[in-house]
Amino acid sequence: MQEMQETYNGMAAADLEGVVWQKSRHSNSQGNCVEFAALPGGEVAMRNSRFPEGPALIYTRAEITAMLLGAKDGEFDHLTG
Repeated sequence: MQEMQETYNGMAAADLEGVVWQKSRHSNSQGNCVEFAALPGGEVAMRNSRFPEGPALIYTRAEITAMLLGAKDGEFDHLTG
């Protein structure tokens, strides 16, 4: 039986073995985007696609849900304008 890897905020994204990273299809041609990966324990990791070996931030599903709902509602539109 394989032991589940301990995850923590700021760990190297490269240390998250066996996860599948996904970025938005809206990502620009230079690949500047954030990427998300579902973790075996139910959390979600996020990394900067420009620095795939860099740190990963680890969120609960509830935190990701709140962020996505806010984005869908336009709460963060002022950050891109």
